Amino acid sequence: MKRGPALFEPVRVGSLELSNRIVIAPMCQYSAENGCMNDWHLIHLGHLSLSGAALLTIEATAVLPDGRITWADVGLWNGETEMAMGLTLDRIRRWSGMPIGIQLNHAGRKASTDVPWVGGGQIAPNEPHGWQTEAPSSIPYSDVELSPRIQLHCAHGYLLHQFLSPLSNQRDDAYGGSLENRMRFPMEVFEAIRQAVPDRPVSVRISVPDWIEGGWDIKQTCAFDAMLEAIGCDAAHISSGGLHPPQRIPVGPNYQVPLARAVKAAVRIPVVAVGLITGFEQAEAIVATREADIVALARTILYDPRWPWHAAAELGAQVQAPRQYLRSQPRRFSDLFDSE
Repeated sequence: MKRGPALFEPVRVGSLELSNRIVIAPMCQYSAENGCMNDWHLIHLGHLSLSGAALLTIEATAVLPDGRITWADVGLWNGETEMAMGLTLDRIRRWSGMPIGIQLNHAGRKASTDVPWVGGGQIAPNEPHGWQTEAPSSIPYSDVELSPRIQLHCAHGYLLHQFLSPLSNQRDDAYGGSLENRMRFPMEVFEAIRQAVPDRPVSVRISVPDWIEGGWDIKQTCAFDAMLEAIGCDAAHISSGGLHPPQRIPVGPNYQVPLARAVKAAVRIPVVAVGLITGFEQAEAIVATREADIVALARTILYDPRWPWHAAAELGAQVQAPRQYLRSQPRRFSDLFDSE
């Protein structure tokens, strides 16, 4: 019997069975009101929940108001933000069975910034929409600095990444200096989450190298991931960079896949690759050659919200679709849709 495409084989992440190897990465929308989701998030998450991917992850969600990247970030720190998110998810789940996860974040020294379409620069504490940032050390990011399935954000230069990297963590106590000390606070945060949700999948997103000499690197990442796996981490989502503006990232197709491959060799939990994965055969090759267990899409699926449908059609697989859309199945792909 002919084997189907690897991209559409199921995979288990902790207690969660995913129907294929395509997941939607968390993407900031900068559209919340006082941390609360609104109609935009219903539209954005709602249409992605019909894409045929196996998992949808809510954008970086601040655990405290001063942990937001921008003043317009989604939060989960009080009853109001919890209610707004709950109402949004309840309405989506009425029509979609796609599992939904959440990425928890504290921006640290990269907080208090403006939304990207007006420049994205940091805002001084005494300015509207600004506040005093917090970090492991008094090293500014820039010269202008005055449900679910859970993903812990230890990447892209935010607070937990700041603790991990020797470039941003220059503490001289138990939380700085050696690799063991720099990992201590992120490990404590993960353990607290793991204890709070012992029966739910919890993953970690990690920036592997800082792309700056003397920074966080692949060797340290593998050691960190191995320790996380030992205390119950269910998957590792591998990204890179974001800690310092002088970084030099060799951006191109698959540029982060070798990083995922290196981590996969060090752990037994599923590893997620992300970054300029746009082609159907490209994604299939990543999974089929076991460079990663899962591929995550971000900008790609914003541009083409039906990317999983089109990938299934191209690769000869089947994909879930809502009953309301079954009649859109092209005649030449008579077995494409698997109704929920």
